[in-house]
Amino acid sequence: MIRRDVLMLDLRDDPLLIEQYEAHHRAVWPEVRAHLERQGVLDMEIYRLGTRLCMVMEVDEQKFDAARMRQAEQEDPSLQAWERLMWTFQQPTPWTPDGCKWVPARCIFRLSSGADAV
Repeated sequence: MIRRDVLMLDLRDDPLLIEQYEAHHRAVWPEVRAHLERQGVLDMEIYRLGTRLCMVMEVDEQKFDAARMRQAEQEDPSLQAWERLMWTFQQPTPWTPDGCKWVPARCIFRLSSGADAV
């Protein structure tokens, strides 16, 4: 079973930092890619509008576990280095709880379900 998660985060409002952030994502470290695949992330896209980021992740529900993914990140020096580097460009949204980074967005409409709110 495949699940889609949508998460939000902001970038620092600095055009040079934003360009650097995008450059890093044109050349994501192999360790980061391998980690995502090991954790059951089947696909990931990040969209940007101004300083707002929107991440769309498709995950294998049988394999993906967010807590296990965070634990693996904390145990791997390469992943820690990537996250420290990314945090130099990122900042929490105004709605991000303390201690969090990417936060889930709530789906309010889905055409395929025929429902106005999900």
